[in-house]
Amino acid sequence: MRCVIARFPFDLTKAGVLESMKGVKPEQAIGESVIIGRRTYPVKQVGQVITRQDRRDFSASEVLRAMAKLGFTCRDLPRAAALAPARSLSPLQQASAMLGIPATA
Repeated sequence: MRCVIARFPFDLTKAGVLESMKGVKPEQAIGESVIIGRRTYPVKQVGQVITRQDRRDFSASEVLRAMAKLGFTCRDLPRAAALAPARSLSPLQQASAMLGIPATA
């Protein structure tokens, strides 16, 4: 399948991705991730291995879209998990954090 990642076209196959990721130790997947084989890899790590480009050159959504089209299971960052730390703060603490005012004891 032909897909564009970081403005460069790539011809990717499921077998090719499996071969590329063989022997690569997965980093801790905190946000978006892709399940390749029996391992869960962060999307940016998969993109870096497949494209051989720096992680800053492409977005996670580009790689997620390509991996989903190839038939890999993709896990998107849940909105609730992204907002969970902010919900534990009081409204005053949230406003102070947004303004950059240090918290007082």
